[in-house]
Amino acid sequence: MVIGYTTGVYDLFHIGHLNLLRNAKSMCDKLIVGVTTDELVSYKNKRSVIPFEERLEIVRSNRYVDAVIPQESMNKFEAWEKIKFDVMFVGDDWYSSDKWQQLEQQFNEVGVRIVYFPYTKGTSSTLINSVLLSIRNDALPNL
Repeated sequence: MVIGYTTGVYDLFHIGHLNLLRNAKSMCDKLIVGVTTDELVSYKNKRSVIPFEERLEIVRSNRYVDAVIPQESMNKFEAWEKIKFDVMFVGDDWYSSDKWQQLEQQFNEVGVRIVYFPYTKGTSSTLINSVLLSIRNDALPNL
């Protein structure tokens, strides 16, 4: 049995999230998804729109997902030590970054393969938030 693992905030669930989960599930028997906690999101001085418990339930209800766990740390190797997944799925926007080159080397030593999926350009929760903010600001009367 091949166990796959991926993580994300999954705020304002969109087609990029769906593509990642669908593609990941097609390459493993069991897909485990780490959903980033609100506390961990705040490390980037950001805040999710959808609360953690709701994001967890949204991802859990996706037919491509077999199990959902809280992602409480950015340390992917710590997650592997707990779950022992065989393959990790990540967006290709991280490909060749110093962090992921180091992780690839670390995971290679324990036989974990990292698969990079194409990042869905033009769609992101950050972009959606920006558009919504712009729409809200345009709708407000000038005071």
